Amino acid sequence: MLLGRKRRVSILLVLTTMVVCMAGQSPQNSDAPAQEPAQRVYPAPTNLRVLPKEMTGQQVNGVMEQWGAELGVRCSSCHGEDQDNVVPARPRLSQFADDSQPMKEIARLMYTMTEQINRDYIAKVDGSELPVTCGTCHRGRVSPEPAFVAPVARLSPTQMQHP
Repeated sequence: MLLGRKRRVSILLVLTTMVVCMAGQSPQNSDAPAQEPAQRVYPAPTNLRVLPKEMTGQQVNGVMEQWGAELGVRCSSCHGEDQDNVVPARPRLSQFADDSQPMKEIARLMYTMTEQINRDYIAKVDGSELPVTCGTCHRGRVSPEPAFVAPVARLSPTQMQHP
């Protein structure tokens, strides 16, 4: 009789565990709207030299993510680490206003160049809707690979004369 009781308690314990596990995997209220993850808030930029000064932190972050993807780099390529805000077992935070990384000045120079190309040349070509961006040349690499074009066969002066 004692063995039968232990068996029933064990079965009940297993069933209870299964119900609890399944309840944790199913949504609590399927009628409730799905909650969107909170959007990260980026502080207002404090050291903009070439980007428009009225840009918000979110806008600057969007530009930086695009540049990073087009160049195949991470934040640390241009931004130094924030030594005053170190949290153990977490990635180091960037000090965005810091200008100590040489790549940051190169990025500013390249941005200025592409803006000038777009304003002074591309905008003046009819039907040219696509601007020059970092990705136009870099295509996911810090240093763009040179384009090698096969040499064009040159005609000799005798070949250039019309018969």
